[in-house]
Amino acid sequence: MNLKEFASRIGLSATTISRAMSGYPEVRPETRARVLEAAEKLGYRPNISAQRLATGRAGAIGIVFQGGGRFGPHSSELMGGLSTRLQRDGIDILVSTVETEEEEMAAYRRLAASKRVDAVILHTPACKDERIALLQALGLPFVVHGRSEAEKPFAFLDIDNFGAIAEATRYLAGLGHRRIALINGDTASTYARDREDGYRTALEEHGLTPDTALMSRGEFTDETGFRLTQGFLALSAPPTAVIAGSMMSALGAMRAIRIAGLSPGTDIAIVAHDDVFPYLSPDNLVPAVTTTQSPMRAAGERIGDMALRLLQGEPPEALQEVWPVELIVRDSTRPAPA
Repeated sequence: MNLKEFASRIGLSATTISRAMSGYPEVRPETRARVLEAAEKLGYRPNISAQRLATGRAGAIGIVFQGGGRFGPHSSELMGGLSTRLQRDGIDILVSTVETEEEEMAAYRRLAASKRVDAVILHTPACKDERIALLQALGLPFVVHGRSEAEKPFAFLDIDNFGAIAEATRYLAGLGHRRIALINGDTASTYARDREDGYRTALEEHGLTPDTALMSRGEFTDETGFRLTQGFLALSAPPTAVIAGSMMSALGAMRAIRIAGLSPGTDIAIVAHDDVFPYLSPDNLVPAVTTTQSPMRAAGERIGDMALRLLQGEPPEALQEVWPVELIVRDSTRPAPA
């Protein structure tokens, strides 16, 4: 079925249909919904090349990953959700990988100049992120997964990292734990800074002095979690509880605890920031792991939706969300040993 036949079937002009399927903001939402529903029912698919030529859009969203090691389980979950949302509108994802910050900045300049993408997704923002200022200067629409300080408003989706780790710390302190360790990311990133702030705040609320020996930073991998936990256990006054920045870090922490002849949950409590991996359930571990839950795939879907809304004309300041994080208590957090 071509465009002319489809237009005749549903009683709308070809121009209105093209604009509705391309996300033009002047098309009423109910009209766009009607067109999309009819297209699905009748099996109409637009000529993508002709549509892109007519609209001046690339029909793609870009994302740049710096350093191959950063593309791990968290990234794949985010990409899965992003792809799920964008494919419903026939939007492709252009993925680039670079090794340095300078190469990443150059990649954004190339994407803006070549017009190969309509928008980009920026992830893991720094507290003050030069990439945001660059994208704004280039006029390339973008959505940030996370938050950062900036002079102009921008679209973002973040979780309450401060609240998540603060709640976990309060819970452990309420169980009598006084030596609580934190496995965090690089505090140059906003999420890690917010987590450390939440951790420190909760400790101070319980009259506990934050100890830098119990705060470690590194990539969220099993190996890093293992190594950092071994360091905690070697202290003259080791922790009775560990908050791991991800489920992957928690696996390494539990391995280190067992190798030391101790029992996770009984001798040392474990809380993991859990990104809801479909292949790794905290309920199925021994012991079942207490988590601060953050659905990464759902975040990817929402970010894709926000990017499309941005392209349809919604202002960036109207596309700013912070999701609460739920603490789910399981067997890995028990009262502090006597």
